[in-house]
Amino acid sequence: TPHIDALAKDGILFERAYSTAGVSAPSRCALITGMYASSIGGNNMRTNQKGLEGIPPHEAVPSIDIKCYSEYLREKGYYCTNNNKTDYQFAPPYSAWDECSGSASWEKRTEGRPFFSIFNIMTSHESQIEYRKNSPISYSNHQAIVPPYYPDDPIIRCDIVRNYSNITVMDREAGEIIEKLKKQGLYDDALIIFYSDHGGPLARQKREIVESGTHVPLIIKLPKKQKSGTRIKELVSFIDIPPTILSLAGINPPKYMQGQIFLGKKKAKARQYVFAARDRMDNEYDMVRMVRDDQFIYIRNYYPERPYYQDISFRIGALASMKRILELKEANLLDSAQMIWFSKSKAMEQLYLVGEDPHTMFDVANDARYKKDLLRMRTIHKKWMKDIEDKGLRKDGSIKPEKELFLEMWPKGKQPKVEEPEIINRKGKILIKTRTKGTSVVYKIKKANGNKQDWRLYTGEQLTFEKGDILDIRVEKIGYVPFEMQRAIE
Repeated sequence: TPHIDALAKDGILFERAYSTAGVSAPSRCALITGMYASSIGGNNMRTNQKGLEGIPPHEAVPSIDIKCYSEYLREKGYYCTNNNKTDYQFAPPYSAWDECSGSASWEKRTEGRPFFSIFNIMTSHESQIEYRKNSPISYSNHQAIVPPYYPDDPIIRCDIVRNYSNITVMDREAGEIIEKLKKQGLYDDALIIFYSDHGGPLARQKREIVESGTHVPLIIKLPKKQKSGTRIKELVSFIDIPPTILSLAGINPPKYMQGQIFLGKKKAKARQYVFAARDRMDNEYDMVRMVRDDQFIYIRNYYPERPYYQDISFRIGALASMKRILELKEANLLDSAQMIWFSKSKAMEQLYLVGEDPHTMFDVANDARYKKDLLRMRTIHKKWMKDIEDKGLRKDGSIKPEKELFLEMWPKGKQPKVEEPEIINRKGKILIKTRTKGTSVVYKIKKANGNKQDWRLYTGEQLTFEKGDILDIRVEKIGYVPFEMQRAIE
């Protein structure tokens, strides 16, 4: 990864950064809102697909008024783009981005305008292990580092080195974006953040909320290469990224955000703990919560009667190594430690000493030497779930079924709707007043002469029109059906 290595030399490498989930959609829900997905109804994978128990495709509806953090940047004049994946557990509001498409880039902004651009490189995604299986490979099987939760097998080694090769291609693609910034004279002044949206893409990595599924790369290059070459060992959570970005841009993060600022003048005290959550994965139910500190990972299994392993059809289709592991299991060729993943049930609590056991293979929850640590982590876990009002539990502490959560967000199975706004026309000057609390407004104008605007974020100003202009308005709120209208100016 020469381009990413070079970025790290110019920036800060955070050695212990963690996602809030082991899979993309809940993780991205947290990344775009600054809220734990399990606190806003977005932790089941995925909400936009038909679920079990007759649950239709739906959007998560937070119980408090929140916005995508990019909207706060737009309010301050930033040109904001996303290229291209969203996967937020709710439809991306128009208010979040000036452009959200496969061609979105800072390059489309007006000259000199500050910008914020996200690029999602899919080359190292789980699906690409299969889709790119016939692409050129950069490594040989003997170079694979096989973690102890896998048997050492040629097919498994093949998937590992395919992942290595995909990462090398992804590195080249990231380098192309960085090179554009350099050629345009923007690199030195740019703040660049590199991360993945969860841990590894292979079996017993993606979807898990132990180290292999939540430990992520994080590099931040500051303008003028400030603190270049620094390595930081503090714990950092994805939930901290939105408030930190806003703070570095000179914007006070909204109080509802659940993370803390970890860089810059307003940096908070270093974290003692990071947290992650797992609920339904595709067609398989579970509920697991994780706490990690400097030494330990604590896991609380709310369905201990269910196995660790879940029969995820997407994973089996994407990974020849997953098929092979299952074949070796049936042939009784997995060792006792590898077979733990396939146990028919699991302990209610697990504790791992990560420094000595980085692959979280050996549960020490029943080891008397760590009793105090187990009690401490249990207490922290309970406090965190209470603090964030985790939607996986009812108020009495019992498990909340997904259908019950769905009906809380969509009463009687109906998506809530944004109300029609009030449009005040004062001799060609228009004000827009919303009636639904917590909404955002975007608008565009088609001029009488035929010229068109892109969607713009409305920030309460008076809009000036000429007779014959056509005004399009869209009033939005995360999880709600937006209100859209078009009006000719008379």
